[in-house]
Amino acid sequence: MIEDMNIDINKYFIGKVIRVDRGGPESRIGMLLDASEDHLCLLTEEDGVVYYNTKHIKSFTDKIKGEMEFNIEVPKDLKFKKAENFQDLLDSLKLKWVQINRGGPEKLEGVISDVSKNFVSLIHNEECVRLSRFHIKNISHGVKGAKDEPEKQKSRQNKKNKTKSSKKEPLHKTAVKDADLTNLLSSMEKFLRNYSKNK
Repeated sequence: MIEDMNIDINKYFIGKVIRVDRGGPESRIGMLLDASEDHLCLLTEEDGVVYYNTKHIKSFTDKIKGEMEFNIEVPKDLKFKKAENFQDLLDSLKLKWVQINRGGPEKLEGVISDVSKNFVSLIHNEECVRLSRFHIKNISHGVKGAKDEPEKQKSRQNKKNKTKSSKKEPLHKTAVKDADLTNLLSSMEKFLRNYSKNK
């Protein structure tokens, strides 16, 4: 079944925009770059190049009437990993910074230190996480998509603006002016005084 799916993917969908899965944290829209016996390679706006393990793909949707937004101009010299199978792909990512899975509690980031038949070892902060290969739905490495950069710049600018505004006024002048918050704090203080008297 999966082999038939990969033959169809290779034959009809390489270079086309597709949606992998219908929703949820693992779902992405992107251009299909390549497909092998057990994984496919998708260029996405959010995460750059993502390699999906086809065992975890429930569906993929072809762009028919332009409902799927994809605003990336694909560079002619775009480089991505090509591998016979998912095991070879993981081997080629040793000592590289990767993100495993797109979201939810199974999302992990770190450097792959070891790959075996059943597990992948990932260095994350000061921990070594051994992750079952079965639970790797997709993996990406390197630079994120172009869409991510403006959001980071916007976030940095907001932090700069907050820092500047906090430097403008002395601390005593930026005291809380909200009457509701003052009343709440006053009520809490009374409650704590009464509570300590009753002890």
